[in-house]
Amino acid sequence: MVPENYDIVIVGAGPVGLLLSTCLARWNYKIKHIDMRAEPTPTGRADGIQPRSLDLLRNMGLKRAIMENEPAKVYEVAFWDPKNGQKGIHRTGTWASCPAFIDARYPFTTLLHQGLIERVFIKDMEDNGVHLQRPWRITGFENDGKDITYPVRVSMTYVDGKETEEVRAKYLFSGEGARSFVREQLGVKITHKDPIAHVWGVMDGVVRTNFPDIKMKCTIHSDAGSIMIIPREANMVRLYVQVASSTDADWDPRKQVSEQEVQEHAQKILAPYTITWDRVEWFSVYPIGQGIADRYTLDERVFMGGDCCHTHSPKAGQGMNTAFLDAQNLAWKIHHVESGFADRSLLKSYESERKLIAENLLNFDAAYAKLFSQRQPSAGEVGAASTQTSPDKPAEENEFIKMFKASCEFTSGYGVAYNPNLLNWSPSHPFQHGLFLSNEKKTTNLRTGRILIPATVTRVSDANPVHLEQEIPLNGSYRIYLFAGIPSAKSQKAIADFSSNLQKRNSFFAPYRRSDESSVDPHERHNPHSHFFTFATIFAAKRPDIDIDGLLPEFLARYYDHVYADDVVDIRVQGAKAAAHEKMGFKIEEPAVVVVRPDGYVGCVAKLVEGSGTVDALNGYFASFCTQGGKGSESARL
Repeated sequence: MVPENYDIVIVGAGPVGLLLSTCLARWNYKIKHIDMRAEPTPTGRADGIQPRSLDLLRNMGLKRAIMENEPAKVYEVAFWDPKNGQKGIHRTGTWASCPAFIDARYPFTTLLHQGLIERVFIKDMEDNGVHLQRPWRITGFENDGKDITYPVRVSMTYVDGKETEEVRAKYLFSGEGARSFVREQLGVKITHKDPIAHVWGVMDGVVRTNFPDIKMKCTIHSDAGSIMIIPREANMVRLYVQVASSTDADWDPRKQVSEQEVQEHAQKILAPYTITWDRVEWFSVYPIGQGIADRYTLDERVFMGGDCCHTHSPKAGQGMNTAFLDAQNLAWKIHHVESGFADRSLLKSYESERKLIAENLLNFDAAYAKLFSQRQPSAGEVGAASTQTSPDKPAEENEFIKMFKASCEFTSGYGVAYNPNLLNWSPSHPFQHGLFLSNEKKTTNLRTGRILIPATVTRVSDANPVHLEQEIPLNGSYRIYLFAGIPSAKSQKAIADFSSNLQKRNSFFAPYRRSDESSVDPHERHNPHSHFFTFATIFAAKRPDIDIDGLLPEFLARYYDHVYADDVVDIRVQGAKAAAHEKMGFKIEEPAVVVVRPDGYVGCVAKLVEGSGTVDALNGYFASFCTQGGKGSESARL
């Protein structure tokens, strides 16, 4: 029997596999997705969606479905420590979960169990024609190259072994978790960053207690030990209790404790407060070490992501969130390669970008855990860390406050910063042009490899105030923003020249125009000309003063719903005449263009000037990784 061909086989239906499958299903790829479990996670496991991840889910149109489960929201973290010279514990301070110095749309952590999150993705996949095959497991694979288009052979079986299947695929992805069959077969090792390992007891349940902060995230230290409390949906709470450490004299990484023993330990830690359980929904004991896979792929055909590649302590709360961004990063890159937009070498940047983030996370996690265990923060330090709203103030910058800031960036998800490469322009990029702007030279506040700074503007077409960074969805397109400044004859000429040069046959844009452009639905908002680019224009003017057809050439006016007035006040730049321009670091008399990658991270920034210069600069940028670069340039290699 001839094996059926698929674009990709995805193994594992946890967060990383489901988000990858959801993206590729929306972009019409043929997917074989299997999972060993007969049903989604019934209880427990990962539970925290950080602010940056909530941005991503909103950009995918899935945030509303997540919030319909009425999750708990953590705005503050409370610290409890032993009373000096007395028995019991007392609150020594609180801090914001996502402090004011982080420009976040959702300054809280969203908490609900993983199974509810999985079901949201599964429904979206099914709506787009992809159905999970359960309970099936992978039994073998090989990139044998016997079929140049579908080079990977994958074997799988029903869990009882009575039914088997063999398929061929362009790609294989392992989202199996820490015990990955694919990783083991590839011979990829896990390097442990910290020799100290811990065994944790974790319990989800409904409790009765007189502890006043049970509805908040709490880190509690007492003479009897330490626990972390996490509020959950449906009146539940999660308790993390460390039950063993490799520094213990009787260290046993397989140490087991009973549900009752963990409850009794928690009761001692919380004294003089009391706690009992009406019911326990989930209980587990598991070892945690800080480890990272040496490779994420060996051949850019078989990939791994999520817990398969990185593990760390639950204090960081980053497992699922890091997995989301692994999947998002790989999804759009596979899409661009397979659709002929980008050179295959683009896929190498998945490992280089995502492994760096995991390494940074693990380094931070180890340092933070060490500092935290050495001494408890005083109430004064907690207060200083909570109230400091500017990351630029050197005063009071002791080690704890520095680590607090780092923790907030990491735990919120806004600390993700990709290094310079062909996608993230820098002064070391192989293509240079005098019109590029950079944070290093202080010509823009934007940093390539970081997310676009949030900005609220007014959509001209309907006068709605909107979040600019959310206006273009995660649809595989590059987002090109024209910060057009004050409408003037000079800026109009620059915009008109940009539009005309963009449409020339030798531009970066021209090779990727839609073949069905003449028959595109007139209501198509995002991609009327190309599946790979969406254009948005932001004027530093009041909405009533913006005449779209009068200010924009026909090509850009077609993006009628992506024309905006920068006329919304922002408390972060009080007194600014145009807050969005100000936040990006643009003068309203000097227009600029921002190229944002499909995943929301800034690719390059350039001046918008009269003549062909701006498009010439973008031609060179895109030519470094596209299959058909502007001005006939040859693609570089990532």
